Amino acid sequence: MGSSIDDAVRAVVEGGLRLISDGLVEGTAGNVSVRHGDLVAISPSSIAYDRVRPQDVCVLDLDGTLVSRADGPRPSTETGMHLRIYRETDARAVVHHHGLASVAVSTVVDVLPALHYYIVRLGGPVRVAAYARYGTDQLARNVLLALQGRTAALMQNHGAITYGRSPEQAFDRALLLEWLCRLQVTAASMGTPRALSELDLAEVASAAYERSPS
Repeated sequence: MGSSIDDAVRAVVEGGLRLISDGLVEGTAGNVSVRHGDLVAISPSSIAYDRVRPQDVCVLDLDGTLVSRADGPRPSTETGMHLRIYRETDARAVVHHHGLASVAVSTVVDVLPALHYYIVRLGGPVRVAAYARYGTDQLARNVLLALQGRTAALMQNHGAITYGRSPEQAFDRALLLEWLCRLQVTAASMGTPRALSELDLAEVASAAYERSPS
């Protein structure tokens, strides 16, 4: 499979360990994937992340055909969702997690409001994808709809998903989304939170663009 896809496999193993260290996983829930060319390395199903070895990581093409050994572990039940994101966005890494704050917020709101300007880093207020059973094509379609113009989405009564140009960026966005959800939970417990307006967010986005290197 070549050294580059081997690097993607190692990134998936490391990503599983990071889900644990960042407190974003419960049991074997959630999944991590990394794309290289037309191949995708994704975490296996039903193996604890601290026990996943490189040979356990599943490698598929963008159509879902298994490239790694057929007698190995099964790919994550959310493989179809990951592949759809890769086919329809510029994602190179995807992180799906069940962080407590993200799950909690997904049960209450349809859109995570902009309580902090950091939300522009995800493209704006984060939508909640309509509920569908895990592992289904309907859930994948709902998530893609919620991701339009965003790099993150919540999944109703389920969890969160983010993507990026690298595993590091996808994880940074996953942690940011969880932090924004904790902020929502904390603020809502104190009263009615004040959200930033679209104009406020546009000004933040413009200021960030103006300061970025040419």
